[in-house]
Amino acid sequence: MKIAMVGSGYVGLVSGACFADFGHDVVCIDKDQSKIDRLHDGIMPIYEPGLDALVESNVKAGRLSFTTSLAEGIKDANAIFIAVGTPSRRGDGHADLSFVYAVAKEVGENLANDAVVVTKSTVPVGTGDEVERIIADTGTSHKVSVVSNPEFLREGAAIADFKRPDRIVIGAEDDFGREIMREVYRPLFLNESPILFTSRRTSELIKYAANAFLATKITFINEMADLCEKVGADVQDVSRGIGMDGRIGAKFLHAGPGYGGSCFPKDTLALLKTAEDYDSPTRIVEAVVKVNESRKRAMGRKVVDALGGMEAARGKKVALLGLTFKPNTDDMRDSPAIAVAQTLHDAGVEVAAYDPEGMELAKPLMPFVTMCGDPYEAIEGADATVIVTEWDAFRALDLAKVKTTAKAPVLVDLRNIYLPEDVRAQGFEYSSIGRV
Repeated sequence: MKIAMVGSGYVGLVSGACFADFGHDVVCIDKDQSKIDRLHDGIMPIYEPGLDALVESNVKAGRLSFTTSLAEGIKDANAIFIAVGTPSRRGDGHADLSFVYAVAKEVGENLANDAVVVTKSTVPVGTGDEVERIIADTGTSHKVSVVSNPEFLREGAAIADFKRPDRIVIGAEDDFGREIMREVYRPLFLNESPILFTSRRTSELIKYAANAFLATKITFINEMADLCEKVGADVQDVSRGIGMDGRIGAKFLHAGPGYGGSCFPKDTLALLKTAEDYDSPTRIVEAVVKVNESRKRAMGRKVVDALGGMEAARGKKVALLGLTFKPNTDDMRDSPAIAVAQTLHDAGVEVAAYDPEGMELAKPLMPFVTMCGDPYEAIEGADATVIVTEWDAFRALDLAKVKTTAKAPVLVDLRNIYLPEDVRAQGFEYSSIGRV
């Protein structure tokens, strides 16, 4: 089949490369000429493990190509995926659908054959209805089926998630759309990946409901971690104890500095706004959003406390290890590190940092932070070392070297990647999340 992928960002590029690897003929389309030029040169616009090799192999095989021309890219396409950004709209938190609607209009104006138009972007309930109306208003004479096919890709593991998914959700309103999508995903269907066909609106809501539920699990265990610190319990054992219950499950029960990234923050806000619009408030999600935002600054105050409090902290230096919202990505969107660094800066603390992939994107977000070439350069002369993101590079630090390089042996582990007894045995003042 021929597939057109409109949008060559994280979702579009990963999806396009994976579809090409299944044997489909894929054209990735993007209006950003510099991005397309870099892709032609084999330079990825994002960091995702294995993506560069996947793109290179499929370009060489002739199954994957790139263009800035939507009209050329969708020519003869059986399925046209819309995979453009839907950021939170300034002022009200609604998903900004202007890019989605602009693509829908351009697709309708340039359609040269019958096709399925697929919203891969994360969009609120009812967006597919509007996309369908926009395409119809262009006056196209071709048969069009508008389908919802949300993505469930984890940054850092996106290729594996696409090729071995927990489920594939397809919201279609007619047989034409369903049959084309069956053919698109036929390689995964043969591998017995679960495919759930629903109505279009149901499919759109599934994505938001899934992310809101996962965000709730994260926020719940973070609140349990705070209680553990008060009562002298261990949040990791609490997580194991409740995670063994098959009704709950162990995933997303790791206490930390709060969730961030490209999905959870904007999707929980968008779900809240949709619920408000339909007069069906989601009080649990409201609480999740509020608690998560306050938690990030609270983690900064936790570091200040480790420095001896507000008065003692002024003029001291802190080393932040990890800036991205999670490891194996360069994504800085809503990263807890931003709030932690800002809180420290507001307290008069000098901040140095190191991240394996995220420093270029972090610089404009935290211009007051000194970016360093490796962890030990950041730690040099520091009054406290703080692990914010659990990169593998930080899981086996030379603690003896940390102790001699830093000004003070203070380690604040916001990801609980070390055993308290091991660190304290080497003479460190050690604090973590939900453990005493």
